[in-house]
Amino acid sequence: MAKNYYDILGVDKSASADEIKSAYRRLAKKYHPDVYATAPEKEKKEAEAKFKEIQYAYDVLSDPQKKAAFDQYGNENGPDMSGAGFNPFGQGFSTSSGFGGFGDIFSDIFSAFSGGGSSSGGRAANQPRQGDDIELETVLTFKEACFGCKKEVVYSRIEKCPTCGGTGAKNANGIKTCTKCGGRGKIVVQQRTMLGVMQTERVCDMCGGTGKIITDPCPDCKGKGRIRKQRKVTINIPAGVDNGQMLNQQYEGNAGYNGGPNGNLILVFRVKPHPLFTRRGNDLLLDLPITVTQAVFGDTVEIPTLDKPVRFDIPAGTKNGTLFKVKGKGVKDLRRNAYGDILVTVKVDIPKDIGLKQRKDLKQYFDELDRSAKYDEVEKYNKKVRTLD
Repeated sequence: MAKNYYDILGVDKSASADEIKSAYRRLAKKYHPDVYATAPEKEKKEAEAKFKEIQYAYDVLSDPQKKAAFDQYGNENGPDMSGAGFNPFGQGFSTSSGFGGFGDIFSDIFSAFSGGGSSSGGRAANQPRQGDDIELETVLTFKEACFGCKKEVVYSRIEKCPTCGGTGAKNANGIKTCTKCGGRGKIVVQQRTMLGVMQTERVCDMCGGTGKIITDPCPDCKGKGRIRKQRKVTINIPAGVDNGQMLNQQYEGNAGYNGGPNGNLILVFRVKPHPLFTRRGNDLLLDLPITVTQAVFGDTVEIPTLDKPVRFDIPAGTKNGTLFKVKGKGVKDLRRNAYGDILVTVKVDIPKDIGLKQRKDLKQYFDELDRSAKYDEVEKYNKKVRTLD
């Protein structure tokens, strides 16, 4: 049986393009691979498969031609003449002209065989549905992101009203079946077109798709069945998270609809910059300024790390821009027990304010040095220049 792309995105067949796009964005954000970066492998693969399914469903329903083919034939490629899924009467036999109330009869028959789904293929409005996700920006220091931490976050979410248990009514007698839709949550609308009378199902405008009318509302939630409350949770943030990455906390979001589960809380990390380090993946970049004396004669220096400094030998004759690597002192990998490196770029600091006597002495010293020393890079450059003649 072909997949129902409306069910995948959780929208009705009558949903507008904007509603379809909104549903896609919400689900794509929920199942994005970044959200499951730290999840177990099985959960990660399930989310990846779901993410691809959502993308494909949106690809079909956002394309007018594919959507029209799917609405008419049950697949985006047009009619299947092999017999599987082919309906000689066209999509929605029960909605053709001249059958009057027979449309509802066929709808009920098909509903009984399919376990309650409507003949239009859309999700019933009063079925259990997961609540909306909450996105929360979480600020971390550079070290908190690198080492991991426990973080207490406070946010506002929609919860089931404790007074009425989410029914929205003061008591059981305050709920009546909607008279317009008969409790189905949907109504059949007929439209006369050039092709005849077409019937479509829409969400009941009297009950909002719940199939029930609140006659005596709960005094606390005013009949909504849901209230907004502040919540505080402690989150275990793994070592190695980076700026812009997300962490999914399942069922910590807004309350579901019609008994459905809560949505998720999605933490989006914003990592404060470090005064010395710049992060590149799991490596840390560090610019190390040294004096001319250190560059010429070499020296042992202390290199800062995320915990304690390490001693490092700068060899004599080190050039400006030379790159050194301090292995294993970078950031922990999110997925395995491995660490990046610290990549140290040497910056030879040339002094600007030199006294006249120092300038004279240095000039004399370097003139003698130039006459006796060998400069490999200068000689290579001069040879290339001479080949231009």
